[in-house]
Amino acid sequence: MNVRKKGIIIEILIYKKIILRFLDCYILHSNLISRETKMKSNRSSKILLIGIFALWTVMSCGGDEPKDPPDIPDIPDEEIIDEELLDLTQRETFRYFWDYAESNSGAARERFHPDNPSFDANIVTSGGTGFGLMSILVGIDRNFVSRAEGAQRLDKILTFLASADRFHGAWSHWIDGNTGKVIPFGNKDDGGDLVETAFLCQGLICVKEYFKDGTDLEKQLAQKADQLWKGVEWDWYTQGEDALYWHWSPNYDFSINFKLSGYNEVLITYIMAAASVDHSISKEAYSSGWANDGSIKSDQITYGIPLLVKHNGARTYGGPLFWAHYSYLGLNPNGLQDEFVNYWDVNKNHSKVNYQYCVDNPKNFPEYGESCWGLTASYSRNADGSMGYSAHAPGNDLGIVSPTAALSSMPYTPEESLKALRYFYDNKNKLLGPAGFYDAFKPGSTWVAKGYLAIDQGPTVVMIENHRTGLLWNLFMQNEDVQKGLDKLEFSYLK
Repeated sequence: MNVRKKGIIIEILIYKKIILRFLDCYILHSNLISRETKMKSNRSSKILLIGIFALWTVMSCGGDEPKDPPDIPDIPDEEIIDEELLDLTQRETFRYFWDYAESNSGAARERFHPDNPSFDANIVTSGGTGFGLMSILVGIDRNFVSRAEGAQRLDKILTFLASADRFHGAWSHWIDGNTGKVIPFGNKDDGGDLVETAFLCQGLICVKEYFKDGTDLEKQLAQKADQLWKGVEWDWYTQGEDALYWHWSPNYDFSINFKLSGYNEVLITYIMAAASVDHSISKEAYSSGWANDGSIKSDQITYGIPLLVKHNGARTYGGPLFWAHYSYLGLNPNGLQDEFVNYWDVNKNHSKVNYQYCVDNPKNFPEYGESCWGLTASYSRNADGSMGYSAHAPGNDLGIVSPTAALSSMPYTPEESLKALRYFYDNKNKLLGPAGFYDAFKPGSTWVAKGYLAIDQGPTVVMIENHRTGLLWNLFMQNEDVQKGLDKLEFSYLK
């Protein structure tokens, strides 16, 4: 995989243990040596292999080869500047969607466990794939891969999506990466998932905008992305009411009957539905379905910070932090305001309450504080020590910190998030794996969820980029259909 020369050189010099781990993965995937040979390799052979790997990596980077590169000494951790640390975090996390994508489709796997890579190997997640599309655009823009390589991978993913099962235009939550057939996510959830589809369409629009003025092949890619998202029948998912519903199944119809009503992570679904050219929803569906005719507003103040909206089931401290991330990977909350609330203030305040709760640490968990914080849905630790899953939040605090929570909040809490990143990096020997920081850990203990989830990895890459350059926000918000949808819903927003 192409990555920037400077990043690779720093990586080689600073993270020797990480390089050895990545080297083993590279050798394994390339079938260069057998597992038995690797196990028998001694220290001197590994040093030689590091040199080979470094040479291979630099030679594979795009652009002109450096002439007589300087001899960069090992740099102590504390001397790594912020920009290099952000580069490293995005680059390593990006690998989830590049090196560890589902092999047949190129789309995002639901999960990846380095110690058991075949586990759920062919389960593709539609929402996570939308996050992956945006992450690949970041990878192209930051030269982690070339533009041609990125476009080729994106075309592979879009070709797969075009052939996959759809339900009145919507994709299922889980898709078989080999066949494109639906994999039931749960009881009666064997059809269209409108929220996951909205996350996916957010990524498709960014792909369309990124390539629409490119080469003839890139324009074809942009057109394919545009056609895919425009095929979703958003109005079907209203059941003829002034609201959107999450699921529809050809076997169970709307029997799950989950109405999309704020506040949670699904605002983007209403924006996409309003933006639809052929299957748009009404303004009334938004005002009544999402905003509950204004009762979405809250006067709750926590730690002196107004929450502004009534978080579903979490009205005192706010819900898990992914509610401030998923809908806003492309949808720019800066200046985003409807007749009820300003969504930048909503997300910033939500993030600050989550941070302040960890600083306050009412349950006295070890190491919680200004540098160790962030509660969101992620892998979790079960009572017996095994790995489970939970929607961590101040109202459901199990002593588990999820790196994506603070890192994806970078636009809202830049100083606090950077402190958390420093903490994660200082503990890199425990927390940093082959695709970025592991999904979750229990501070003050040795327990780490040594696995990854697409819906946690994607926001990390994308929201850090939005903090740095606004790349995905700019792409999504410049789309004419998105602007028409926001206008229809009477939003104020930055173009």
